Amino acid sequence: MMQYTYRFEKILVVREQEKNESEIAYKESVRAFEEIATKLYDLLKKKEDLINFQQQRLTIGASIDEISHYANFIDSMEKTIADVQQKVVQARSKMNWHEQKLLEKNLEVRKFEKMREKDFDAFREEQNRIEAKQLDELSSLAYNKREIR
Repeated sequence: MMQYTYRFEKILVVREQEKNESEIAYKESVRAFEEIATKLYDLLKKKEDLINFQQQRLTIGASIDEISHYANFIDSMEKTIADVQQKVVQARSKMNWHEQKLLEKNLEVRKFEKMREKDFDAFREEQNRIEAKQLDELSSLAYNKREIR
């Protein structure tokens, strides 16, 4: 019986490597997105806490300098938050792009694997046909040998 070799095996190996690289890039983009999103969450929480603290200070009574200081600090924080929100949008976009590339690579690999399965099935059927033909020939030879004796 012949040994099976898939004619596109090298291409399949390359596609699997590309898929693995895409998977690594996607995981890295997810990690970066989560990191930036967490930073944004922390900033928003910090701003909320600061506004609550400022409200408490206003009910107790605070100096104009203190109120001005908190207002400037909140303005500065809002600018930082807007900047981080832009980074979150960019990170999400990058993550979605990597996810799309990963899906494409997965699909390519699955196509080649499906082709390999079909090719192997055809190979196995051909081998079974050849084996059956050889068995028929052997049985014919054995029958002819018995008839001659």
